[in-house]
Amino acid sequence: MRVLLSAVLYIVLAAGANAADPVALAALRDGTMQKLVIHDTPQPVSDAAFTAPDGTEHRLSDWQGQVVVLNFWATWCAPCRVEMPMLDALQRDLGGPDFAVLPVATGRNPPEGIRRFYDEAGIADLPVFLDPRQGLARQMAVLGLPVTVVLNRQGQEVARLTGEADWNSASARSIVAALVAAD
Repeated sequence: MRVLLSAVLYIVLAAGANAADPVALAALRDGTMQKLVIHDTPQPVSDAAFTAPDGTEHRLSDWQGQVVVLNFWATWCAPCRVEMPMLDALQRDLGGPDFAVLPVATGRNPPEGIRRFYDEAGIADLPVFLDPRQGLARQMAVLGLPVTVVLNRQGQEVARLTGEADWNSASARSIVAALVAAD
């Protein structure tokens, strides 16, 4: 898979396109990723706190320096449950110092229920983050679920997708690879 990503990235860069350019990123959208809205200019994001199950507080700025796929989801949301294994595969295969998938369970999602779902779905590589009062979700204008926001290394929103998508597709991986290479 890394060979495929390298090949796609090579093609994008060889074509002379700036991989962070919205037009170049839009050209990489295919399948369900066509719903990804790529912003003309990066947008600021909230730095509202969210937590780990143990109560440890986190903020999006903690991941500055990485490209981030931030997914707002809930255990009771059927489309969210469908795409979580795809997000897990994306994190497993591409996660590291340059890229991270951050799933944030917004609203009432007991940690035990999340763990049970993770076990049932075979999710092994995604962390658990909680936004029980929906503070981060509200400040990020999340009106329904799932919503996935893509952040550049500067912690700015560069794209957003509302609804379910195949985050393990070649298109999604190409977009992530282009963003990692560009920043």
